[in-house]
Amino acid sequence: METLRQRMATLLEEGGRTVRELSQALHLSEREVAAHLPHVARTAAGQGKRLVIHPFRCLVCGYVFKDRKRLSRPGRCPRCKQGHLEEPRYQIR
Repeated sequence: METLRQRMATLLEEGGRTVRELSQALHLSEREVAAHLPHVARTAAGQGKRLVIHPFRCLVCGYVFKDRKRLSRPGRCPRCKQGHLEEPRYQIR
């Protein structure tokens, strides 16, 4: 029987997924999924793998939040000040 975090890691190894997609697959809230991601990243690192984050991107001007360390959603784009952001995708490689 797999634990919740093991199931999450399995899904992330199969391909890139957003927090929303993980939430729907695991029947958890998006907030709960986001809380588990740092733990999944540490577990992956212990297995010689890593959690790759394809960062938030502004849908209006294309700005990429590549240096962002926090997993939480930014309020708006620093360049164009719009709030239309593409969700990041997470994957274990």
